[in-house]
Amino acid sequence: MISEMVMAEVMAFMKSRVILTAAELDLFTNLDDRPQTAADLAQEHGLDTRATTRILDSLSSMELLAKTDNIYRVTDKGIFLSAHHPETILPMVLHMTHLWHAWSGLTEVATNGPGKQPDSGLKFSEKEWKSFVSAMHVAARALSKEIADSYDASGFNRLLDVGAASGTYTISFLHKNPQLMAIVFDLEDVIPMAKERIKEEQLFHRVEFIAGDFYEEDLPKGCDLALLSAIIHQNSPEENLKLYGKVFRALEKGGTILIRDHIMSEDRTKPPAGALFAVNMLVNTRGGDTYTFQDVKDGLENSGFHEVQLLRTGQKMDCLVEAKKP
Repeated sequence: MISEMVMAEVMAFMKSRVILTAAELDLFTNLDDRPQTAADLAQEHGLDTRATTRILDSLSSMELLAKTDNIYRVTDKGIFLSAHHPETILPMVLHMTHLWHAWSGLTEVATNGPGKQPDSGLKFSEKEWKSFVSAMHVAARALSKEIADSYDASGFNRLLDVGAASGTYTISFLHKNPQLMAIVFDLEDVIPMAKERIKEEQLFHRVEFIAGDFYEEDLPKGCDLALLSAIIHQNSPEENLKLYGKVFRALEKGGTILIRDHIMSEDRTKPPAGALFAVNMLVNTRGGDTYTFQDVKDGLENSGFHEVQLLRTGQKMDCLVEAKKP
């Protein structure tokens, strides 16, 4: 029945909360290290035995764990939540625990409007920043390769990756385009994480690292391709207009700006992931949102760009908009 389907969607938060708590307690990593009983796990990590048992049983019902003779072990499905797995999604799940608290305030936001944050962008503690950057790397691992493969960057010489986080997109673009050099630009606390990952990829000699805040400072010059990857959604239209202007001034003559983000249908209901992400920005930023192509086009043209094109559409944050500096 339709009512039952609706109730299933309403109750989906329960499964999410169990997984989030297990991730916060690092239960998957612990059981990956050593399968054991709930009592042993609880005693080892100072947890309540009854609560731990109920959580592990619930995770077993989701097939994230398997239970045999009261011994719990991680399944092939749950192994991705262990910190030890090379393709772990644990950093992204830990980021979701941060979002959980913000989303709990949605009713208040709907009643009183977004909180009046004093500063632009996303706000995290030092620990949360590391989790967020790691989460963005998890989200971007496969998609960055897909984007780099789909976009012809063979004619460019130097990439400016604005708000590059750990440099995942820089890495994919450099692997795809051997002629390309890059500048990674992000906050001072983030740059060491980018250096570490790019060094692991043996691309360190092709990248210059510059620390800065694109809300407060001008962008480095000397590049003919600038990438705004998952940046514009955290900004208000006014903040994006200022950022587009900074990119325009930083780019070489004839340079290109490439934007990767959700690009919404004109009625703002598609893709569904983008509509939901707009709510995520509502509860987590001062003025962030998801934008239509016309929104982006108007902002770019008002900043001096021309030949604005929607190169790629999709159901996830995989849309691409390109524009040229005359």
